[in-house]
Amino acid sequence: MWETVIGLEIHVQLNTNSKIFSGSDTTFGAEPNTQASLIDLGMPGVLPVLNKEAVNMAIRFGLGVDAEIGRKSVFARKNYFYPDLPKGYQISQFELPIVGKGFLDITLDNGETKRVGITRAHLEEDAGKSLHEDFAGMTGIDLNRAGTPLLEIVSEPDMRSAKEAVAYVKAIHSIIRYLGISDGNMAEGSMRCDCNVSLRRKGEEKFGTRREVKNVNSFKFIEKAINAEVQWQMDELESGRSIVQSTVLYDPAKNETRAMRSKEEANDYRYFPDPDLLPVVITEQQIDSVRASLPELPTAKKARFIEAYGLPEYDAGVLVAERDLAAYFEDTVKAANGQAKLASNWIMGELLGALNKAEKELADSPVTALQLGGLINRITDNTISGKIAKQVFEALWNGEGETADAVIELKGLKQVTDTGAIEAMIREIIDASPAQVAEYRGGKEKVFGYFVGEAMKRSKGKANPAQVNELLKKLLAG
Repeated sequence: MWETVIGLEIHVQLNTNSKIFSGSDTTFGAEPNTQASLIDLGMPGVLPVLNKEAVNMAIRFGLGVDAEIGRKSVFARKNYFYPDLPKGYQISQFELPIVGKGFLDITLDNGETKRVGITRAHLEEDAGKSLHEDFAGMTGIDLNRAGTPLLEIVSEPDMRSAKEAVAYVKAIHSIIRYLGISDGNMAEGSMRCDCNVSLRRKGEEKFGTRREVKNVNSFKFIEKAINAEVQWQMDELESGRSIVQSTVLYDPAKNETRAMRSKEEANDYRYFPDPDLLPVVITEQQIDSVRASLPELPTAKKARFIEAYGLPEYDAGVLVAERDLAAYFEDTVKAANGQAKLASNWIMGELLGALNKAEKELADSPVTALQLGGLINRITDNTISGKIAKQVFEALWNGEGETADAVIELKGLKQVTDTGAIEAMIREIIDASPAQVAEYRGGKEKVFGYFVGEAMKRSKGKANPAQVNELLKKLLAG
């Protein structure tokens, strides 16, 4: 009966060394109120000066999503009062943003591609942070974050489910990291999402009344928050009540959304051009300079991985999601003498599984691309089997050897490929298993697995599996 309509506003903290209008440091984790200058505090008589690198990063993003770049943009004052906003207004952009209309293609769970429109992306300064935990009955204000450069990316209301919204946020997360404009660390607040959610009856063109879920800071919570809000709105509408436009917070402990205040409109903020800042004029030369520095982006890299390495679309999609992972894959392939599919399998299986289990980032992986490539070489030249290779990987992970060759030598894991030795072992197994031989020769082919298992057990996994299978079939045939 109901169709969900979702639009997202994603706030990305740009990784400039200094703030957007002052020279204050932006490093995360400093003592409260040690990185707020007189400009950030809005003291009388101070004047903001625009950080050029923040403008270049906004252009960089715009080019990355095929968006229009505003040749002239204006900073405005967005007026509201809150304890962590020292000036009583936020310097933002309204009518003339840096980045205009663009788009981003996302891949859905069923493999289909969907295009999500980007309405705009504008520069603004962050507010400070209110702290409630350490002050009994009071609120502490940390203004370190005040003035930190943000790029607010506003989507069209093109998403129709929480899963589509998460896929879009992940695509934005990927592209900002590829472009090098933000670390995208959601736990540290480098990327935050406001989710605008409404419902309308299926087949209707007119949008329903939306509620905005503010400041959701993880992929998991974005999905949960949207689903909780959809369920709440559905219950309200089906009970005959109407939706009131408002701003809400998501409570992960109760898995529910809770109204915070009525939703403001643009006129509530009384926007007007900031008299302390001149309009920003962007030249073609500046745009061309930024364009020349763009890296290969995920979509192009995915197409290249499929074409150059012969990878399935799924593998390529996983590997290009993070720039560092894509580089790790290419380094592994190089070290593995071009064994791309094996490299992909090992990275997506053993490596990512081990990182996930240990709660480590790729940058902290104990197994380097060079080591993994060396391991793959020993599989392809039949020095070790795939099963033994997992033991070697574990040893490398635990720091028990510098290379796969060193681990194989140290632990005596070299595969037995001596046909005579393997045949002698198989004959012993056959002689000791007359009942199973009779069953197999009587047509019960499943018994073949018993002989394979015995051979691998006796050889401690070192016998070459292909040779074991070939010789078993030959000798069991009589």
